[in-house]
Amino acid sequence: MGYKVVVAGATGNVGREMLNILAERLFPVDELAVLASRKSLGTECSFGEKTVKTQDLDTFDFTGWDIALFAVGSEATKKYAPRAAKAGCIVIDNSSHYRYDPDVPLIVPEVNADAIFGYSKKNIIANPNCSTAQMLVALKPLHDRATIKRVVVSTYQSVSGAGKEGMDELWNQTKGIYVPGQERAPKKFTKQIAFNVIPHIDTFMEDGQTKEEWKMVAETKKILDPKIKVTATCVRVPVFVGHSEAINIEFEEHLDEEEARDILREAPGIMVIDKREDGGYITPVECVGDFATYISRIRQDPTIDNGINLWCVSDNLRKGAALNAVQIAELLGQKVLKKG
Repeated sequence: MGYKVVVAGATGNVGREMLNILAERLFPVDELAVLASRKSLGTECSFGEKTVKTQDLDTFDFTGWDIALFAVGSEATKKYAPRAAKAGCIVIDNSSHYRYDPDVPLIVPEVNADAIFGYSKKNIIANPNCSTAQMLVALKPLHDRATIKRVVVSTYQSVSGAGKEGMDELWNQTKGIYVPGQERAPKKFTKQIAFNVIPHIDTFMEDGQTKEEWKMVAETKKILDPKIKVTATCVRVPVFVGHSEAINIEFEEHLDEEEARDILREAPGIMVIDKREDGGYITPVECVGDFATYISRIRQDPTIDNGINLWCVSDNLRKGAALNAVQIAELLGQKVLKKG
């Protein structure tokens, strides 16, 4: 016996990935509804070998449905997620709207699976920010061994994190550089993204950090450990899919780089590719379409007593969004609903 599953925002980048991953991982779906706004009504979405037509999110009745995966943005989530939850359907939300609500669990299954039981307060579970999710998959097993004091992270985030408009802008600006008369001014981003990097994701806050940087701090504390100090610099780069992160970790205890490498090799959700030679590391192009979070460039930081540096790469549309949501649904099936 399987589940009645809803995917809201099924025509967007993340929604399509949710459908792909549900099919790839053979999630036990007895019945599927795909929802979108009225302008996308009737659009066909692929689910394995099947095609399913979108229904209207605004009028959909969630009564009798088990799980709803939401990929519709914060404003639509604010309106429709409580409606679904009230009807008895457990919402797994990919937006930022509920992440910092103390009554809503924020979950990375490899990190804090037991937090799943907190869903019952509002019938809603939050999916973390894409850059946070992959980082915490890497940090959790190391934290269990040597206790992390401080993290300094610089991110190199792909344009797909800004949705289809971000991907289109990179494509069009790149063409415009080579084709006279097709130049495109920045629209989605604050400056030219083609052949450039932009140290600005989301809005600026009063203390000078951006909201994206603040999210990494707040979510690390909520998911992993409130005692960990985090400072982040988040940068948009001209890559279509795949986020990369350079992470410096300071521990309370000494952790040798060889032991760190062994720990990460055994950790769930991680692939270690770390050869000290040309090409002995993973880049964003190589992680696209994969489930794993890849770790490379593991090495001691000689400038502090207990420091490790590493390079972390993951498909942001998968582990950073859709995959993590489906993994949460799998957790619900294993620990709560137990029907599949």
